[in-house]
Amino acid sequence: MFGLVEWMEIPMFELRRLRLLHEFALRGTIAEVASALSYSTSTVSQQLSLLEREAGVALFEPDGRRIRLTAQGRLLAEYASRALDLDEAAQRALASGSLMLEPVRISAMPTAAEALVPAALSLIAQRTPDLRVTMAEEPPEEGLSELTARRVDVVIAEQYPGHTRPRAEGTDHALIGEDPIRLVIPDAEGVRALGDLRDRAWVMEPRGTAAREWAVQQCRAAGFEPDVRYEAADLTVHVRLVAAGHAVGMLPDLIWSARPEGVALADLPGSPVREVFTATRTAAQGSASIRIVRDALAEAFASHRDQSTAFADDLAAR
Repeated sequence: MFGLVEWMEIPMFELRRLRLLHEFALRGTIAEVASALSYSTSTVSQQLSLLEREAGVALFEPDGRRIRLTAQGRLLAEYASRALDLDEAAQRALASGSLMLEPVRISAMPTAAEALVPAALSLIAQRTPDLRVTMAEEPPEEGLSELTARRVDVVIAEQYPGHTRPRAEGTDHALIGEDPIRLVIPDAEGVRALGDLRDRAWVMEPRGTAAREWAVQQCRAAGFEPDVRYEAADLTVHVRLVAAGHAVGMLPDLIWSARPEGVALADLPGSPVREVFTATRTAAQGSASIRIVRDALAEAFASHRDQSTAFADDLAAR
């Protein structure tokens, strides 16, 4: 057993400061931490300096005009992540005996925000009207990062064949369905093969996204480099550009909520599908609120998939 003097020498860390360190490890700059948590940069800097003083070792070191974590800083950041997980698990365990449902924050990729979230919210409103759900539309890359940073509770994301997304430690991924991907071409054209589109202008999602990287690889596998003249995160823009005859593209079936005018579909080699999944923090798996939201999203996906696949099959058969 520690003596009183020995016990007093053990640093006691404040959870709020550990969260700031965790955020710094994720985001890399004090300015980004301040922006993410709605603090001033001076407040973040001051609190991290206090944490370093409490730790009794150097947590940061100069890196040009910025600072970075030292080896000790990275070690404490790992423990900070565990401490935050334990805090969240404890809060949810205490809440499990309550009749109150804790709010759930969703980060949804654009197609899911349009096709899945409204239907899932309707199911939740019918079954558990007291559950408060909020949503932000974000690319999966951002959403998964915000999940680790604890700014959202459930992320709806996707991954493409051969492009599995990394799983951050302390997160859980659950597949909610597979979504076919097809060629989208102007309706008046008779082209039905990817290799026949080597001389066409393409519309794709922005650089750096999994969808863009995957689509480019499909073109290269067919023997050509795509002429990507148009970039848009909003897939309805893709549809309109194709319908107007300005481009061709590749789109998932989830986008079709009605039979679109002016476009036709064709199968891609190997009939690829993307996996749509939800991600949460492992510490939150016991939450009744999160279970309700994930179940509603899976049900909404199954219902929409039947309808959208029927539309897509009809277009591909023309």
